[in-house]
Amino acid sequence: MTPSKDNNIPASIEPKLLWRLFGDIANVPRPSKFEQRICKHLHDFAVEKGLSVRTDDIGNLVIAVPASKGCESAPTVVLQGHVDMVCEQNAGTNHNFDEQGISLVFDNDAHGEAICRGDGTTLGADNGIGVAMALAAALSPDVTHGPLELLLTVDEEAGMSGAKALTPSSFTGRVLLNLDSEEDDALYIGCAGGCDTTLTWSMPLHSAGSGAERVRVVVDGLRGGHSGCDVHENRGNAVRVLARTLLTAEVNGLCLETITGGSKRNAIARSADAVILGSSGTKAKLEAVAERISREVSQMCREPNASIRVEHVERSADTMALNAEDTLRVLQALTGLPHGVLGLHPTVPGLVETSNNVATIGCTTRQNDPTMHVEIGNLTRSSSTHWMATTLHQIASVGRLARADVCFGNDYPGWDPNPDSPLLAKCRRVYSSMFKDEPKVAAIHAGLECGIIGERVGTMDMISFGPRIEGAHSPDERVYVASVQKMWAYLTAVLKELAGA
Repeated sequence: MTPSKDNNIPASIEPKLLWRLFGDIANVPRPSKFEQRICKHLHDFAVEKGLSVRTDDIGNLVIAVPASKGCESAPTVVLQGHVDMVCEQNAGTNHNFDEQGISLVFDNDAHGEAICRGDGTTLGADNGIGVAMALAAALSPDVTHGPLELLLTVDEEAGMSGAKALTPSSFTGRVLLNLDSEEDDALYIGCAGGCDTTLTWSMPLHSAGSGAERVRVVVDGLRGGHSGCDVHENRGNAVRVLARTLLTAEVNGLCLETITGGSKRNAIARSADAVILGSSGTKAKLEAVAERISREVSQMCREPNASIRVEHVERSADTMALNAEDTLRVLQALTGLPHGVLGLHPTVPGLVETSNNVATIGCTTRQNDPTMHVEIGNLTRSSSTHWMATTLHQIASVGRLARADVCFGNDYPGWDPNPDSPLLAKCRRVYSSMFKDEPKVAAIHAGLECGIIGERVGTMDMISFGPRIEGAHSPDERVYVASVQKMWAYLTAVLKELAGA
């Protein structure tokens, strides 16, 4: 599944330059932490266009763009986005994100609106469409702007290490437009901070008893989604559903042979599976419980395609598994960890203040080592320092009660809203003039790089906006064609306003 050079972009689509740039970006593999190819592509492209490019040690790019004629004295504006993408695919798609680009598909959603999506994979409009908007603004002769700096960061989706490497000397502009938001009627002026927590165990394996049944339980068909933007919808979490199924069946002598689920900390787990051993009748007990729980998840979590399958697996002579006590500790930790919305913002109606995503579980064994290493990954988000600390303490307490090693990492700050921002005032004025309506001014529960940039660089006037994207961090990701056109027009109008033209 290798995309064509033009990446299926319709000849009639507008704006042509922006979509062509997005198609080129989508053609280049760009998983988080493996952005070398996309960075080289963008570097070489900018040089080819006669633009000055700086690359720092971690791979961030800063592309300097001269002002339009007559706007040379305007303040420098930074257009910022990230080059990496979340890599998720549907079962059976068999896409190699390390070697293949994304095939763009243009069609209509259930309401007849024109969309662009991936072919069974995440699209990477988060944030490839924002990067394409920045490049198009730099290259289009029809856009009036002052001096620009395109700040294109790496590793936003898996640790924000690109933004964390920035310093006050990384770029000169102190007015920044972040192009990484997903609602075309909103201007974002704040976001949540985040922190990863990892629970790990190293537990001995034991030979399975001769009479044990060997069964695989598979949870799939869930929607998944963005653990910040979609957390308020109470979507099903496959890791939690799997643990609940195994515990609810009350299997005598339940022992884990393998368990895995989820793939990214910032994505809600869409699938999970485990191979277990138990006493006679295990498969029948699990089937009865699976039918009920899958029905409940379908109804209560609005997961119409939720599926829990129970399959017999043939025994082998050397089958090894955790004992029942260690199995119980892992499964109870999964169900005991806080998950989902943990609190709403006290002064911003409807804004999630604190959440946790029980994102991943995996296990590994080594040859000639009768030990299983189990790891649970969490991502906590909060706009409150107090509630962030409280939630992390709760997660650590659950882990330590289950005798896990607990490790914190990849923490990043939130972005404190500034409702008196001069940039916000100008952006609101432009929006209301263009669209004859007031934009929403909001904070987002997802993490944006603005918080880190503000902390690392110092005084910045920042705002975030972008086209309508739905299903980010899942294969359902789509960007709306009309919205891209709308926000392109808006970006060009904002740049003209900031240039004083």
